[in-house]
Amino acid sequence: MEDYVFSVRNISRGAFGRSVGGSSFLAVPGAARLPTPDHRIAKRDWFARVQEAAASDQIDGKPVGDVVVYIHGYNTGQDTMLERQRLLRNGLVAQGFRGVVVGFDWPSADRALNYLDDRKDAKISALRLVDEGITAFAARQRQDCRINVHLLAHSMGCYVVREAFDDADDRPAVAAQSWTVSQVMLVGADISASSLAAGNPKSSSLYRHCVRLTNYFNPHDGILSISNVKRVGVSPRAGRIGLPAPHPEKAVNVYCGTRFLTHRGSFGTGPSAPHNWYFQDAEFMRDVFLTVQGALDRHAFPTRAPSDQGNLALLP
Repeated sequence: MEDYVFSVRNISRGAFGRSVGGSSFLAVPGAARLPTPDHRIAKRDWFARVQEAAASDQIDGKPVGDVVVYIHGYNTGQDTMLERQRLLRNGLVAQGFRGVVVGFDWPSADRALNYLDDRKDAKISALRLVDEGITAFAARQRQDCRINVHLLAHSMGCYVVREAFDDADDRPAVAAQSWTVSQVMLVGADISASSLAAGNPKSSSLYRHCVRLTNYFNPHDGILSISNVKRVGVSPRAGRIGLPAPHPEKAVNVYCGTRFLTHRGSFGTGPSAPHNWYFQDAEFMRDVFLTVQGALDRHAFPTRAPSDQGNLALLP
């Protein structure tokens, strides 16, 4: 089975580098440990393969299906990116998902000290996510094709998504196009919680161009703590404290703290476990699958219950 990856890393000496470069559309063999430039195929062929893989059924003779675009976070090497893309795919398939998971690979370093540099690369990469990713899917949609595009972003990947939508509406050529995504899922979001409040201009485009936004957060996530040395001076993160009040009606806050504490022994003991555990948890995957399906009201998910904080909580 191939893994489809859209990379914006530079290429140096026959390998992907650590800077923003040209766009590469990859069909990565299932046995490969990480993507390489040898996996490149033509952009047109890549989109055709992805759409074919996404089309899981037909309604009235018209193909329907789902594409979930995974956007990785800060301090993530290509091997880890691909591993988590496969964990996400396999976790969703185990729940009944019949679409395709695509990876968006931007030049995040694999060293913890590169936090500020990664944020610069994330902002540059954000333009490409919309220009050659989301709007390209929209442009290729046929009237007889109902393929829904969803985004699942982790950590600083959520910053990439927010900046991508914000910048897109600032450019007339992109803003003039009719484009939207179905579900946006923010997981351990390394972005300011206040930026997702109702009326905040930083997220107005994000809310305008999606059907629903779901924010999964864990208050025990030490990686997102403002006491973390690399985050001195930044505001509280949405992946640690949740969405602020008020937030738009289409936004859904899902508290994951109790779920994490109940099963933390299954997620390893390292300091990054509270930040990365989502990829290993079947109940989280079930909740994501139901979100992508879009058939249930947010309060009707069998994976959730009301919390004493006034939001929804992933069941322990």
